[in-house]
Order: sequence, then structure tokens, then C-alpha cells
Amino acid sequence: MLRRSGWVPGMPGAGLWLWVLVLGLMPTLAMAQDTAPSGAEGANAEVITAAADVVAVVEEAGTINTGDTAWMLVASALVLLMTPGLAFFYGGLVRRKNILSVLMQCFVCMGLVTVLWALVGFSLAFGSDTLGGFIGNPADFLFLNGVEFDKPWPGLTISGQLFMIFQCMFAVITPALIIGAFAERMKFSAFCAFTAAWVLIVYCPVAHWVWGGAEGFFGLGADGALDFAGGTVIHVNAGIAALVACIMLGKRQGYPDGISPPHQLPFAVLGAGLLWFGWFGFNAGSAGAATDQAVRAFVVTHIATAAAAMTWAAIEWVLPTVNGHGGRPTMLGTITGAVAGLVAITPASGFVGPMGALGVGFGASVLSYVFVAKVKPLAGYDDSLDVFGVHGVSGLWGAIAAGIWAVPGYGIDGAGGLLAGNPVQVVIQLKAILYTVVYSAVVSMVLLKVVDVIFGLRAEQHEERVGLDLTEHAEVAYTVLD
Repeated sequence: MLRRSGWVPGMPGAGLWLWVLVLGLMPTLAMAQDTAPSGAEGANAEVITAAADVVAVVEEAGTINTGDTAWMLVASALVLLMTPGLAFFYGGLVRRKNILSVLMQCFVCMGLVTVLWALVGFSLAFGSDTLGGFIGNPADFLFLNGVEFDKPWPGLTISGQLFMIFQCMFAVITPALIIGAFAERMKFSAFCAFTAAWVLIVYCPVAHWVWGGAEGFFGLGADGALDFAGGTVIHVNAGIAALVACIMLGKRQGYPDGISPPHQLPFAVLGAGLLWFGWFGFNAGSAGAATDQAVRAFVVTHIATAAAAMTWAAIEWVLPTVNGHGGRPTMLGTITGAVAGLVAITPASGFVGPMGALGVGFGASVLSYVFVAKVKPLAGYDDSLDVFGVHGVSGLWGAIAAGIWAVPGYGIDGAGGLLAGNPVQVVIQLKAILYTVVYSAVVSMVLLKVVDVIFGLRAEQHEERVGLDLTEHAEVAYTVLD
């Protein structure tokens, strides 16, 4: 807790300045990354190597590990929990007349995307290369044929069905992230059509490039791109689509002066807490087993998120004071910073150490704050809930940060990242970002245009004024008794 002895309202106390100093030193501290063990620890390294050899033999033998299975079942449930968490996070931030529309859209993602994933989506993402590695072969696992519950997925000690359902939860939440950009103004029919098309035509190909074993021109994973749990596949992908969507739909009526503040901030806090909790399954579960890498991902996820939350609060507290306005740290800013930290650590979570996580979290809040508070007002686009500013920007930063702070043992030839003497890793990360940004932007724009022609993207003006809860779903969230 910060001591407030002797502080003047509106002016940070000594404790705050100490925290700001610590935050400012984070990037320097982060350079002191974990190094390879030496001396007496060499014997431990030999034991670890021997143990790894045993694990490799077990995996090669095709044995399902019950401990890994138990962990991945829990991780899958945690990732699914993130979508209701996102619904509360977004729902609390919109106006009261639109909360049900946001909850409905998030819940529909859980249903619609799951059905598509089971029918053909999983095969498009994880089937064998088709069209030069652009996408997976839809016939390989069509209707989940060949995805067994009692046979391990290649290279893992969990079943094919468990791997499939874990990946399904990622596919569910990715289009749900985009909802925040066009909240309060997209038709429900247009939302359903766009979501279905986007998952199959945008998400699945990018997942195949990074995680699905694509080779050649599209083989980002084969090139050595580091994306442990979805920085490019999920957050950059969704963030860019969100930016395109909010520009194409235009601003909400009355934006910016006529838009009321969040109607139910406690809901947003609850949602952020659920996201933080579920994100442990998101990142640590991406190890695919209960391993030391899962522990690494779990630990750095928490550290980066904590650093990002405190950084955003400190920025709000200090910057307005510097400008002579008397700053206040806000609950909304703190949870926004936490989400930015969660996003940024996602691609790097299996590859960086605790000090690197501090740098990732610090950078995420600084960059996202600049885009949310400065760039968006200057550019004039209405990204309703700052999907691009938080998920897009922090996702971009996290993908680059993975190439900076990756420890030896990961990356190209296991050489680590920039701070480990491997600058080429950053180049590979930038290549993955470029592929994702260009593809997501262009194809999302085309899909939105097609949907607009067929269904019309935007609700009518009177429907927006009344609210989408009533006009799209014939319901209201809050009932006032006479």
C-alpha cells in the first residue's frame, strides 16, 4: 500500500514517486534475463536432460499422460470462462440500453464458433498444408473424423479431442474480442454473418500459419516465429479487424461528447478479474502439458499483468499532475492496464523470464495508454471499447517483446531473443506481424463490405437511439418497478 503521509490531494506522495521510479527502471531490470545454469548446476542440467529424454520416449510411444490430461481439461475450461468474463467486461462499459446486445454477441460466439470449429474449422487450422500452406486441408478432420479421444495428438501426451477442444476455446474468444470495436451499433444479423465468415476465412488460416505446421511462404511457425499463446493469431488479428470494423461502421451517434461513461463499472471489474483468472489457462495451458514451461507461462503472466495494471494507474496519477490538472488513478484505467498486460505477455509467456515479464507489462501499458488517450482522439475513429488500442497495440508489442526477451532455448536454433544475442528473432517476429496485419486488414474489410451489401452492417438511427437490447432482442437488462 502507498503511504499517503504528508501528501496533498491531487499530488502523488513519496510512495507513488518510488513506484514510478521502479516502473521507469523496469526495461533496464528486464535486461538482466535468466541465463543458462553453470558450475554446480551442471549436474542438475544433466538430470533435466535425461528426464527430457525419458519424456520424449514416452511421447514417441504414443502414451496419453493422465496428469497432462487433467491439467489441459482444466485449462480448456479456464479459457472458456474468459468469454463470459469478456462479456461482463464489455457489458459494464457500454450504455445500459446496450448491455444485453453485448452479452448476446459474446454468448453467440461460444455457440456459433464451436459448431463451425467442430464441422470444419479445426481441420482448416490444423489439417495438412493446402494451397501452398495457406490453409489446412478441410478434408483431413472434417466433422472431427480422425480426431480421437483415446489416441494422443502428435507430439503431445493428450488426446486429439482434448487438443481440439482446447484450441476451440481460442477460436471462440478471438471474434468476441472484435465486438468491443463496433459495440452499440452493428445489426445482430450482420454480426452473426461476419463472425462466421471471419473465423473460417481469417482466423483459421492465420492459426495454420503459426501453429498448424504450415511450411513455405506461409510457414511462420516453421520460420521460428514465437507466438506461445496467440499474440499474432488472436490479439493482433482481432485488433486489426476491430480497427477496420469501427472505421467502416462509422462513429456512434453523439460520439464523442454525447457518449455517457460506463453504466456499470463493477461489472467491468468483475469481467477483468475473470479474464485475469482464465488467462492462466490461456497461457499456461498452451504448453500442452503440465511442464516447467507451463509454470513459466503461469508465473510471467501474473507478473506482467500486475506490472501493467500498476503502470496504467501510475500514468493516470502522474501525467495529469505534470500537466497541472491534478491526476487520479482510476479503476477503469487499472483494469484496462491489466488487460493490456495480459494481451502483451500472451505471445511471450512461454519464452521469457520474470524480469522480461516486467518489461513486457510496463511497455504494454505505456503504448496502449498513448493510443487510447492520445492517438484515438487525434485520429477520430470510434473504437467503442478500445479493442485496437489495447488488444491490437499490446498484441503488436507483445509479439515484438517475445523476440527481445526470449531466453536461450527458444527461437531460431534455440538462440533466444535480441537480449540473448539473436537480433534475427525480432525480424522474424516483425514478419509474422506484417503477414497478420495485412491479411487481417484486407480480408476483414472485404468481408464487412460483403456483409453490408447482403444484410446491412449498421442498425437504423432510431434503433441506436432506443438501444439494441430492445430493438434487436426485445429485452431490457434492468426493470424498474412502479
